[in-house]
Amino acid sequence: MQTSKKIAVVGSGLVGSLLAIYLKKSGHTVHVYDRSPDIRKIQFSGRSINLAMSNRGWKALDGVGVGDAVREIAIPMDKRAIHLVDSLKFQNYGQEGESIYSISRGTLNRKMIDLAESAGAEFFFEQKIWDVTLASATLHIGETERGEWEDRKYDMVFGADGAFSRIRHRMQRQSMFNYSQEFLNIGYKELHIPANADGSHKLDKNSFHIWPRGEYMLIALSNLDGSFTCTLFMPFEGENSFASLTDRKEVEAFFEKNFSDSVDVIPNLAEDFFRNPTSTLVTMKCFPWTYTDKIALIGDACHAIVPFYGQGMNAGFEDITVLYEMMLVYGDDWEKVFSEYEKSRKPNADAIAELSYRNFLEMSTKTADDKFLLQKKIEKWFSDKHPDKWVPLYSRVTFSDRPYVEALAIGDFQNAIMEEVLRMENIENIWNFPEVENKILELLQSQ
Repeated sequence: MQTSKKIAVVGSGLVGSLLAIYLKKSGHTVHVYDRSPDIRKIQFSGRSINLAMSNRGWKALDGVGVGDAVREIAIPMDKRAIHLVDSLKFQNYGQEGESIYSISRGTLNRKMIDLAESAGAEFFFEQKIWDVTLASATLHIGETERGEWEDRKYDMVFGADGAFSRIRHRMQRQSMFNYSQEFLNIGYKELHIPANADGSHKLDKNSFHIWPRGEYMLIALSNLDGSFTCTLFMPFEGENSFASLTDRKEVEAFFEKNFSDSVDVIPNLAEDFFRNPTSTLVTMKCFPWTYTDKIALIGDACHAIVPFYGQGMNAGFEDITVLYEMMLVYGDDWEKVFSEYEKSRKPNADAIAELSYRNFLEMSTKTADDKFLLQKKIEKWFSDKHPDKWVPLYSRVTFSDRPYVEALAIGDFQNAIMEEVLRMENIENIWNFPEVENKILELLQSQ
């Protein structure tokens, strides 16, 4: 057990709430601050992408005994449903029985705050933190940035306050602090598929639905109430873009032409389109993540990524798993806990940022490409025959807790092999013949 400390967690989102449970169960006094109202008392705004919980997330939840409570609000998705312009194709994610899980962000966030409160963490909502004194872990709270502030001193402060973190903002003003942010020229907008009159789902609820159209795409993930949360990803400017759709007629014509099988299931398409905000997508990197034994950043506050691998929350939860492992090893030496935590996580955060960026290309373009679908078919066939020799990249990221760095490196190596295999003559017809199997085995040997 560690010596009990008084700890502030800034941010009551998914990562902040789960971190509060871990810290509380490790014997600390935990206060969680958030500038927003209590999410359990307000209607969640239409600007979220449903979450896809996978192995890393479940490991963190189970590690503190709350996994089963979250499983009650999760729907397994074992495959992609790829809505091409003229057909529907299915592509399994992993081995038999392997699924990612669709969870509504608002529903999960409410549940996590309930779980953290019942573990004994105390929450303070509508508390605006404008600054933090790093050396003394003192929060400065007030109504306005220029008005009067109240000081609250802690033994340590965790910044779990997202991609535009106030805690990181203070750390950025130190010497030797590296920071970068890169926005995609693609934004996203939430749309809604309601349930059927009898409460059932209009589409297959156990699939991750995707309409890949190159520059832009639509995705849909199921909710417990029979509805789906849809997200439209598009460029901000240009021919097929948010800027090009200015009135109801244009939106309806665009969907009719490009997502024809979605029109019947999104009855309030134009209303949703103009009511819900268009949000940005950013990759944010920084280092260091900690300041002596006083301050640590966690989750999006130190490594915001684009959502195309469904790993943002999973990576943030894995931060907590690693931090907790360091707490068990180094006990009260918090400076060592923090330095080992950031040393372990930083390369992996960079790797999943890269993989997430690449996965946009895969989802929006390649899932509609016959060559890519053939590649996935060959990989699945080969890995079923040789599970010890080939684990597909997606499975390494999603159904494993091996480091993201390792997944990126092995994924690149496997992709180079597949490029050679796809160049084989008549590969479309011989893809599951012994010569293809032997070719892959031979190329694996040559590493």
